[in-house]
Amino acid sequence: MSFNRGLVLMFSIVSILLCGASGIKQKTGDTIILRDEKIKVTPKEFYISAVADERKSQAPVATLIYLNPDRSLTSKPVDLQGGAGVSVRDFVLHNLDRNTEKRAIVLGIKELKLTEEKSPSGTINGHLTVVFSFSLKSKYDKTHLVDFSGGVRYDRSVNQQVDIEAILRMGLEGVLSDFNDWMNNNAGTNPLLAKAVKIRFTDYTETPEGDTIYYSPKRPLTWADFKERPRDSHFEAEVIPLMGYAQQNSVVNGIIYVDMAIKVSVAKSDCWVKGEKDDYILNHEQRHFDIEKIISERYKKKLLSMKLPADNFYGPINVEYLEALREATRMQKQYDGETKHGTDRAAQAQWNEQIDKELRMFGVKR
Repeated sequence: MSFNRGLVLMFSIVSILLCGASGIKQKTGDTIILRDEKIKVTPKEFYISAVADERKSQAPVATLIYLNPDRSLTSKPVDLQGGAGVSVRDFVLHNLDRNTEKRAIVLGIKELKLTEEKSPSGTINGHLTVVFSFSLKSKYDKTHLVDFSGGVRYDRSVNQQVDIEAILRMGLEGVLSDFNDWMNNNAGTNPLLAKAVKIRFTDYTETPEGDTIYYSPKRPLTWADFKERPRDSHFEAEVIPLMGYAQQNSVVNGIIYVDMAIKVSVAKSDCWVKGEKDDYILNHEQRHFDIEKIISERYKKKLLSMKLPADNFYGPINVEYLEALREATRMQKQYDGETKHGTDRAAQAQWNEQIDKELRMFGVKR
């Protein structure tokens, strides 16, 4: 994003800076020293933590035209004292309010150039270009937010004197003012500027029910759900429970709300049964479904216990999701192994009790 303030600034300061014989003259060979004066910008959402000179060329910031004693003109480079990076850094850090409890911003100088040229009409045309990048500083890195550009154009006669320092300083202040406005407008809604993350969970449902059954304690499996043809297997029946989620994010008052609808499901087209359809076998298959639900509740509990970083909340969510899938696989295998796929009735009874206990603990079952 960029915004050119050139015309706005031009009309507001040219009359001040083209001040005839009473002006401040930039002498040949002098360096430009930015006056140590308070910047007329009051940040509410940020402070500048560092300034980086990111210009492709480290050439002096100004190329100015001087009138020689013999009335000839000379074009010469003039730089800020200490160079652009040092001078702008000192000026900004000394003169812009710094509340370090706010967001830390790195200011990058992408372009800072004031050039004077003689026009065909004999006047001197001046053009200042300022381009700053602004990045959010985090603990280990920085995230680019936005670029803003500003500019000033002026015409003067060869006899007029120009306050070059004031032109530069007001150009810098103009771009900082634009960024301040941008921060004020975006602090509450831009995810890059969010200060906290809150997760809100729901259980995904679908009406009317299709081939997929989404877990609900009020909707246990029935034999009518087993739609697939029996497979060539020594097992009596099989279900394949799955866990996933749908996610939507929103930013309100600087907080990222992550709304996650947890999907614990079984597809009827993946369920099959052969032989006798009794309640005992159906219960064993239902417990596979229950185990997947338990893992999803553990996943939710784990995420709610974490303080997710606003600049990378996707990472922990995905890492814990993959771990939950691995845990589900382990628990399903353990369940079938210890119950011998339901043939060990004593072990099955123990698992029934264990599963019901954890479902009650999560409030899924009463």
